[in-house]
Amino acid sequence: MDVKKIPLNDLHEKLGGKMVPFAGFNMPVRYSSDIEEHMTVRKGVGVFDVSHMGEFTIKGPQALDLIQRVTSNDASKLIDGQAQYTCLPNKTGGIVDDLIVYKIKDNDYMLVVNASNIEKDWDWIASFNTKGAEMKNISDTTCLFAVQGPKATGVLQSLTQIDLSKIQYYHFAIGEFAGVQNVCISNTGYTGAGGFEIYCPAAQAEHVWNAIFAAGKNDNIKPIGLGARDTLRLEMGFCLYGNDIDDSTSPLEAGLGWVTKFTKEFTNSANIKKQKEEGVKRKLVGFKMIDKGIPRHDYVIKDASGQAIGKVTSGTMSPMLGIGIGLGYVTTEYSKIDTEIYIDVRGKLLKAVVSKTPFINK
Repeated sequence: MDVKKIPLNDLHEKLGGKMVPFAGFNMPVRYSSDIEEHMTVRKGVGVFDVSHMGEFTIKGPQALDLIQRVTSNDASKLIDGQAQYTCLPNKTGGIVDDLIVYKIKDNDYMLVVNASNIEKDWDWIASFNTKGAEMKNISDTTCLFAVQGPKATGVLQSLTQIDLSKIQYYHFAIGEFAGVQNVCISNTGYTGAGGFEIYCPAAQAEHVWNAIFAAGKNDNIKPIGLGARDTLRLEMGFCLYGNDIDDSTSPLEAGLGWVTKFTKEFTNSANIKKQKEEGVKRKLVGFKMIDKGIPRHDYVIKDASGQAIGKVTSGTMSPMLGIGIGLGYVTTEYSKIDTEIYIDVRGKLLKAVVSKTPFINK
């Protein structure tokens, strides 16, 4: 399969980004070290180029009806300038993708989907578009920069007249940014460190990137790769599609009951409702290592007697806590907070404990 390049690919190579194939795109995984980049975002300000993500617009009188039929959350509750985390349930109890729905105004929405699922999601949503909503895939003409960290707001405020302090979590504004019109500034971060996402036209992406870095020079702003993005989202306990949720995991098993609203009908809603009434047999939990060791994707989770009770879906060494942390599915009886579990690390059973997420305080 051909690996696609994001618009600023050459710039990242010049900046010394280590480029790797990820979700079908050539992406910067790191520029310096994962830990250094992680700490830059937690304590200062860093910028991720996540232009590989997919964006679709859905417009017209049938737009909301289509979104309501394919997503689990209730998009009718959105006001203009509000975003909503949701998922696309499939017909067999799993998840096609998780995504964010942005309501620009009545009959005008933007959906932001995972890079690896752009084609899959487009085909899935289009297959339900029986009433003629206007769908457009704007992924190739849209760039997305996540400017994250406690110093991000100060850096970005110098580039726009929009009052960023008024954009609450999961809200956004559209206006002029760095001299470019029609830029979407969104407070929907994936790091728990504060900051905003900047959606801009690909044609102006380099100008916008350079403006952000010029504005953040005194705050020691740095480019950040996907390695640190993964450790940052894991400290927050956020799901990653393909690891923690996929076509075989139900929203209820994944702890996404809060984005699954039975006030309307959606794909497979009757079966998911039945699952809610009967209870799930396994649950996605966060856990912290007690013994020294790093949990990794697909490591088996066991009980004290060595019986398999589940699997690790994401794991890392937390730079903030200095211990191994992870997410994984376990049978429901082992899902309570403070339950002791064991991670099979190359044949050795290492003790861990089921933990609340986020693992760190914001």
